[in-house]
Amino acid sequence: MAEIAKYLESLYLPRDTTIVETASMTELEKFFELKFDDLSELGHMPGQFVEVSILGVGECPISVSSSPTQKGHFEICVRKVGGVTNALHNLQEGDKVGIRGPFGKGFPVEALKGKDLLFIGGGIGMVPLRSFVNYALANRKDYGRIIVLYGARDACEIFPFPEIEDWKAGKNDIELHLTVDHGDDKWKGNVGVITTLIPPLEIDINKTYAMICGPPVMYKFALLALEGKSFKDDHIYLSLERRMKCGVGKCGHCQIHGYYTCQDGPVFHYPLIKRVGEAL
Repeated sequence: MAEIAKYLESLYLPRDTTIVETASMTELEKFFELKFDDLSELGHMPGQFVEVSILGVGECPISVSSSPTQKGHFEICVRKVGGVTNALHNLQEGDKVGIRGPFGKGFPVEALKGKDLLFIGGGIGMVPLRSFVNYALANRKDYGRIIVLYGARDACEIFPFPEIEDWKAGKNDIELHLTVDHGDDKWKGNVGVITTLIPPLEIDINKTYAMICGPPVMYKFALLALEGKSFKDDHIYLSLERRMKCGVGKCGHCQIHGYYTCQDGPVFHYPLIKRVGEAL
């Protein structure tokens, strides 16, 4: 009974949380490092999200960006798009927020052991994927190749994650491929949408599993690019994170026919939603 009570408490009652550190990622996105005041762990898995609340303002769902192997604190990245997120951007180190969760289904990290991992992240979609990338790197012997495709509209919109220089250098045997939609004189990398990075890849399609997250328009073309490489449908996972609100499947705001993104997702196995027109 005590375990059930603790579970229900995490669903509905925000936990007191302190902002440890903040950093600007881009003009619209801000990074937050958080810790629970009772020093407990979040206990999430890569791909899950939390509900972040500010007293007197409201709450909103935000993906967890840090790996569960990182202890003592966790990280989120917030895009400034509305009342709650604007209020969050005005907070600083030492300020308090409430946290409910974690919620939803994450990536199948156990089932993917021994597999090659292909991450396809567009813009802020790299935030939830980062959790799994760093989880896989922290458990490097459990996974095969780790390939990250990361695209943004402009070079200034590529998030300066603390570890991205290590990724660029190939530390821990990771392969990072960057692209921007619009290059400039300073940009020396690939120019083009993220799907232009997929055809040149030399991968073992029988062993490789893809994790995709990005703006809605990206999914269709990323899936077509993978199909062009004879990628298997059951080797694809998508993080949809669409229209979520309450986090517990009560408000119906994120419903996709018979599925609730906040409960059945936000990570979906592609075969499950391939023929659900509203999903993609």
